Amino acid sequence: MAGGDFRPVYHPAGHDNELRVAVQDLRTGRWLSMAHLLGRTDGWGLWTQRTQVLAAVAAGSDVVQAWRAEEPHSVAASVMHTRVVVERAVRAHRARHPRTHELWQEAWAACRDAAELSPADPVPWVCLLALALLDEHRSMDEHRLPPPGLMLPPGPWGMLAQADKRDPHNREAYHRMLQFVCAGTPGPLTGAANFVHWAAGSAPPGSAVHVLPLYLSIERYRRERGQEKALDLHWVAEDAVRDAGHALDTWFRYADLRRASPLDLNHLAHALWGANRFGEAARVFDAIDRYWTTLPWAYRTRDPADQELAAEVFLRARSRSLAGRD
Repeated sequence: MAGGDFRPVYHPAGHDNELRVAVQDLRTGRWLSMAHLLGRTDGWGLWTQRTQVLAAVAAGSDVVQAWRAEEPHSVAASVMHTRVVVERAVRAHRARHPRTHELWQEAWAACRDAAELSPADPVPWVCLLALALLDEHRSMDEHRLPPPGLMLPPGPWGMLAQADKRDPHNREAYHRMLQFVCAGTPGPLTGAANFVHWAAGSAPPGSAVHVLPLYLSIERYRRERGQEKALDLHWVAEDAVRDAGHALDTWFRYADLRRASPLDLNHLAHALWGANRFGEAARVFDAIDRYWTTLPWAYRTRDPADQELAAEVFLRARSRSLAGRD
């Protein structure tokens, strides 16, 4: 696998074989595999992860609407409807679409309905956290609540607490919160740094929350527009090396890698490679296998929109790390 014939593959499902089948069926307009998959999904963490991936695929079609029409009393179909309308609202906001406010209102109502229909499910609250990003001026009271700790910024802490109560340290909930904090910080990301270290400080071994500091490091790098520097000190700075080691020791060593987010694995491999910890990075590349993600590798290129350039960086990092294996 280390030879020149190795080719990385991008797929949103990563190593989740069952999810890959459901995604393939979704792309052809069929919902039955999705319904069966969600019906046998155990654990809120995996439920959150799978519904997020499925919604990103389904948002461009009416396949979930067809499922709801066929099974109007299905709780899973209602949750997926919520996921889809939230995804559409977020995309509309990103594209500055004129219907953004209308879609936002529809998505907000769907979240509230899903929270009532499935009160133990963290996903409606995760979705509300995703919609909080659309409130750019922080005009809603729910989005500027006082924080639970010192040095943390105001924000949608009530929504995070509701998700946390249902699935402690839910990966997507904490990522949505980080996105909210970063979006409200045009300058130095001090509040975001305080948040990720506060979050990781209480997370148990094996929790993906321990990977959050690596995402913040990428965001800092992106804002500094540091691309393809011959000697990039960002990744060998003391805090970057420490955060990479922390994620390795507290997440990777304990996590069920078959269910790990491909993004988390790629961020950890990237951080260890950047910190010149090649032998440890090689172990993470082994776990990634062929299922790479364009981020964070794209930010190490001259054109982050060019997937081929990102793949070249991934392959270069992988080759160097495997060569440095202990």
